[in-house]
Amino acid sequence: MGGTVLMVGTRKGLWIGTSDEGREEWQFTGPHFDMEEVYSCLVDTRTDQPRLYAGASSSWLGPRVRRSDDLGATWTEGDIRFPEGSGASVERVWQLVPGHEPDSLWAGTEPGAVWRSSDGGSSFALEQKLWDHPDRLEWGAGFGGQAFHTILPHPKDPESVTVAISTGGVYQTADGGDSWEPRNQGIRAEFLPEGQQYPPFGQCVHKVARHPARPERMFLQNHGGVYRSDDHGGSWTYIAEGLPADFGFPIVVHPHEPDTVFVFQLNGGDRRYPPHGRARLWRSRDAGETWSELGTGLPDEFWVGVMRDAICADDHEVAGLYVGARNGAVWGSVDSGDSWRQVVANLPDVMAVRAAAV
Repeated sequence: MGGTVLMVGTRKGLWIGTSDEGREEWQFTGPHFDMEEVYSCLVDTRTDQPRLYAGASSSWLGPRVRRSDDLGATWTEGDIRFPEGSGASVERVWQLVPGHEPDSLWAGTEPGAVWRSSDGGSSFALEQKLWDHPDRLEWGAGFGGQAFHTILPHPKDPESVTVAISTGGVYQTADGGDSWEPRNQGIRAEFLPEGQQYPPFGQCVHKVARHPARPERMFLQNHGGVYRSDDHGGSWTYIAEGLPADFGFPIVVHPHEPDTVFVFQLNGGDRRYPPHGRARLWRSRDAGETWSELGTGLPDEFWVGVMRDAICADDHEVAGLYVGARNGAVWGSVDSGDSWRQVVANLPDVMAVRAAAV
């Protein structure tokens, strides 16, 4: 089709932007699901026409996974709820990612649970073995709530999935969900007492990303630092030297360059705006060995944060990057972050952005 779709999930609804491959001019529709919290969205390009998914939560009706096959003109609803007798209820859907099969879909929720759909999001089954894992009783709530915000199905092995939760760390299954194990060796939990800062689980991991062409290499944004694993999460190495701060939420890998990674750092958990109040991305082209500052076109007076799913890349040959902020603005770049232009402004608090070539 030669176009681009950009989904912007906010605390008060969803906006959908469309553009051509040049991505200079945008048209937006919205709000979809007015006054509902949209913490997750997905542009699914596995079908001939792009299929849109959104995890929307109503304060009256609870959360739903919405699906549209006509760019938001109409929507159907999918149900996601704990089994009877579990004593739990879904509050928000924090993550939606495609699985291996055409109609397969993964979801991560608050409270911390992972779900799988085989019918295009119409229904979801709980990953029971992870929910029953003995570690879960020791996961905390975290400042933003207990939620699985990262789900990374292995691109080649359908039995392997890596997930992450802010109050528990990284977990992984190699047998299709029959068992799960923590994968946090080397990640520092700075909020714990000295001598106890490298536990097997309990780290405040904010986001994990990887490139499908190199699945054994993962990048992780932690509550205190940025890390890389070269052995599929078996061990992690600190790679934040050269960054202005050790705190941030998003981390994104370039869609065509497995060693190029982007982060947006904040002052810390107590001041969640960037150092000196300047909106800047940081890019590494050598897997975190060195970092360079990117800010041309981004504001110098910027006193808000960028959340864990509010940076993304599309998959055009010349890839685009998008940054959404808690002041309701979204910026885009078509030159790997060297320069930026504002795509849309004055939306509600942006929680998630997702884009794709269609």
